[in-house]
Amino acid sequence: MTRLALRNLFQSKARLVISIGGVALALMLMLSLDAIFAGVEERVVAYINHTGADLFVSQSGVRNLHMASSWMPASVAEQVADRPGVDEATPLLYHSNLVSVGDERSAAYIIGLPPDPAMGGPWSIAAGRTTPGPGEAILDEGIASTTGVGLGDEIRILGRTFEIAGLSEGTATQGGSVVFISQEDFSQLRPGPPVISFVLVRVRPGADVTTVAEDIEAEIGGVTVLSRPAFASEEQKVVRDMGNDIVAIMNIIGFMVGLMVMSLTVYTATLSRRAEYGMLKAVGARNGDLYQTVLTQSLVSVLVGLGIGLGFTLALAAVAPRLDVPLTLVVRPDSVLRVAAASLVIAAVSAILPIRQIRRLDPVMVFRGR
Repeated sequence: MTRLALRNLFQSKARLVISIGGVALALMLMLSLDAIFAGVEERVVAYINHTGADLFVSQSGVRNLHMASSWMPASVAEQVADRPGVDEATPLLYHSNLVSVGDERSAAYIIGLPPDPAMGGPWSIAAGRTTPGPGEAILDEGIASTTGVGLGDEIRILGRTFEIAGLSEGTATQGGSVVFISQEDFSQLRPGPPVISFVLVRVRPGADVTTVAEDIEAEIGGVTVLSRPAFASEEQKVVRDMGNDIVAIMNIIGFMVGLMVMSLTVYTATLSRRAEYGMLKAVGARNGDLYQTVLTQSLVSVLVGLGIGLGFTLALAAVAPRLDVPLTLVVRPDSVLRVAAASLVIAAVSAILPIRQIRRLDPVMVFRGR
């Protein structure tokens, strides 16, 4: 029966190409969309993961950067630095706003750095300074290239003009970038008593991160302390919540396209071999054997389509970083398993109508030409 299924499948090359191509395209849509959003999640926490901090100390209740605001008295940094188990503590100022680069305006995480910061600065510099001085800014290299600016050019941040003193790498996301200025300049742009947004903490070797976090939160009022992985997870959760509906809708569309293509293909192939199925039933073939033939035909088509769709998605993920766009595709095993499960459902459902035709097939009627 497997041989019959394969023969039916390869009987019409054009139909085979159309069916496998349609399924591959539908499954590639599902895989690529998942990979794009996984890449967005990875890029959005790139700064957090590269700060070098073990703990993030923020205003009470603030658990991420995106669409968040954290302000604490500047004295909190000294209090944190004095706690047992703390090796280094770096205060940061932070604000999310638009920056004007050339003729373009883009969203950015604006980070105010102290002089010679132990943590929280750009982790890779393509050109220029590693730490901004007064009146200077460090901009992402990709953003600079896209907008046509470079070292020595000017950008506007929070209503003030800054000179581009450095170009960082890997600090751009689909939603914006990370821009670094000096803490002194940042403080001047925000009048009022001395404040900080976050304190990055590096724990001493041998100290327990959880114990140090609990001690800081208990002894210093009005703060929330999260480990770097927990802080990054909260940031990803915000992005995931924003994109879940889009991913779900597009996955449903991909699933329905694949299902319709396979259903039509298997149904047409079964009708074209109706006489052969009737003859097999006449000589004693059981319905179960014929059902297996249809299911095998459907399953092989879908699995080949899945392999092609996965191959194209992996190729796209490999090529994307070389393109001049802030796009990263991350193909996760759980995404592949989810799409593979959807493929099996497509194979099973698309075989229902042909199986019903075979079950109702009367060999006598077939031989009479009805």
